[in-house]
Amino acid sequence: MRNAALILGIVGGLWGMIVGFFGYGYTVVMQTWGGELSGVASQVHDVALVQGASLVAPILAIAGGAMARARNRLAGVLMLASAAGMQVAFGFGVFTMFPIAMCVLGGILALAAKEPDAH
Repeated sequence: MRNAALILGIVGGLWGMIVGFFGYGYTVVMQTWGGELSGVASQVHDVALVQGASLVAPILAIAGGAMARARNRLAGVLMLASAAGMQVAFGFGVFTMFPIAMCVLGGILALAAKEPDAH
């Protein structure tokens, strides 16, 4: 279970980084050229939330995945916090469903892992 949590956390965090790059980039483009894009696109409601989650959520997932074998409880909490951050900032959609689902499943598996792992 810990190995699965490790892989799911790291892969979910890497996918989350891709979503984060585009989320952060979108807010910067709208701040820079928003007036010129009126009618085509609009700024998000909470820029700080999107920019913060773009940075923090993938890091939490990768850190949780990396420590899943040694500190499974903390790893599970970090991965679930990452999934919650992505859900709140970006919503559940076609680009976020996989990183959110991977982080949730990795968090559940890390929390459910027995001490020590059964071989």
